[in-house]
Amino acid sequence: MASAGWRRPSGCAGSAGGYGSWSGPRPADAGAGISLHANGLRALDALGAGAAVRAAAHPQYTGGTRTPSGRRLAHMDGRALERALGTPIVGIRRSVLHRLLRERLPDDCPYIAATVPSLYRSDPAEVGVPLPDGVMAADLVVAADGVYSRLRAQLFPDHPGPSYSGSTVLRAITRSPLDLSTDFELTWGAGAEFGHIGLADGYAEWHAVLNSPPGVRHSDPLGMLRRRFEGWHEPVRTLLAATRPEDVLHHDVHELATPLPSFVSGRVVLLGDAAHAMTPNLGQGACQALEDAAALAAALAEAPSLARALARYDAERRPRAQAVARAARRAGRMGQQLDGPLAVGLRNTALRLVPARAAMRTILRHADWTPPVIPVVDRAS
Repeated sequence: MASAGWRRPSGCAGSAGGYGSWSGPRPADAGAGISLHANGLRALDALGAGAAVRAAAHPQYTGGTRTPSGRRLAHMDGRALERALGTPIVGIRRSVLHRLLRERLPDDCPYIAATVPSLYRSDPAEVGVPLPDGVMAADLVVAADGVYSRLRAQLFPDHPGPSYSGSTVLRAITRSPLDLSTDFELTWGAGAEFGHIGLADGYAEWHAVLNSPPGVRHSDPLGMLRRRFEGWHEPVRTLLAATRPEDVLHHDVHELATPLPSFVSGRVVLLGDAAHAMTPNLGQGACQALEDAAALAAALAEAPSLARALARYDAERRPRAQAVARAARRAGRMGQQLDGPLAVGLRNTALRLVPARAAMRTILRHADWTPPVIPVVDRAS
């Protein structure tokens, strides 16, 4: 946030009226592991964090998609992806990713962990953000408050908000390192998916996605998963056995099935899940948020006015992010969510028959993105 009156951004600044740098407790690094495709890594490069993230991540060279019996449906060639895009997909702990991003904030950048239930917009030249010690006046507010964004609901009161996708996901990181034969794997059954990614320290993140009514919770999630995936090929049983019950996270998957008419409202801009929450079936949710950040930073640094910068951001990001969200929804419906024997059999046959080049083109369609150049700005100007 910066004081009223447009000027090119230069790191982080205090608010108008001498509010200064106010710091609160850091939010918890919730989550397990995450995969980043080339577009997400390129966005991190543009933001100055790409090298550090790559050094802390584990490349995904081997793996693919299987049936519960272990039969191979599709092969993932990470080396081919690396040749085509300059990088393989990588896996990293969310907590490590968050830490690496925080470490790149300027020393004078306040880190505020406060609930912002609403905004004050009485003056067209600025927007007010209520905080524990008063109202911070700002030129611009970036609302990156997730799929259940309160600020989005205030900005677009007629939008229906997030809708349940029909799937729920349980996930965790193992309590110890494991000797896995693949870096990444998905297994598709009827209305269920189990997958894992290897991490740089030898631990693994696993996830289980199930067709389910919303709100269903289990007193013994690990026990439920052991029963649900009994008989599935290894390392499913090994991954579950290497997990502490208290480490299992469980979330219903919601998305913005109704696209927003804009990612901008006055001096407020939406970013990430607040703007385009999508299902995880393409592994693009975080990557699209990182694209948002790089595009917004470039627009703010280059545009002659805030209005022009936000118009450019909306024009660049909304069509692409919403197209990826639609593709993710289709992938889920044709993948994990299929539950009839005939439909599952047809899907599996189609996957086995898809040429490797066609599968590669599907990944490239979303991952081959070129980030904008973010000019280096003299913070003293």
